[in-house]
Amino acid sequence: MVEEPKNPEKKLIIDEDWKSRVEAEKEAARRAEESSTPAESEAPADRRGPLPPADLTFLVGTMYMQGAIALGLLPNPVTSKQEVQPEQAQHMIDLLTMLQQKTEGNRTAEETEGLETVLHELRLAYVTLQGK
Repeated sequence: MVEEPKNPEKKLIIDEDWKSRVEAEKEAARRAEESSTPAESEAPADRRGPLPPADLTFLVGTMYMQGAIALGLLPNPVTSKQEVQPEQAQHMIDLLTMLQQKTEGNRTAEETEGLETVLHELRLAYVTLQGK
């Protein structure tokens, strides 16, 4: 069991030390920001929005997009060309199937419906691609 210090001044000293470190870090960050070029500090901040929620729906959507790109349903965002990569598409389908199995009984109805829809669409597109 940790014993509380009996001298209240020590706690005050610790708090003051913490405050001074925070102030020093803020000052260092301000100096670093001022020394960066305007293009570095302004451009990314202007285009950044809030991060999406870290949830199953976002993860499934991300994997769906990767699968759709691999199937040539969407253009590759890097090359702006539609590229067909069946092995990559199969890998995404396999990952989503594994995710479906591992999360069974722990998903909301919305998450289950979204996952099943995504898997159905990717599998159908994959089979269609293989038939060509």
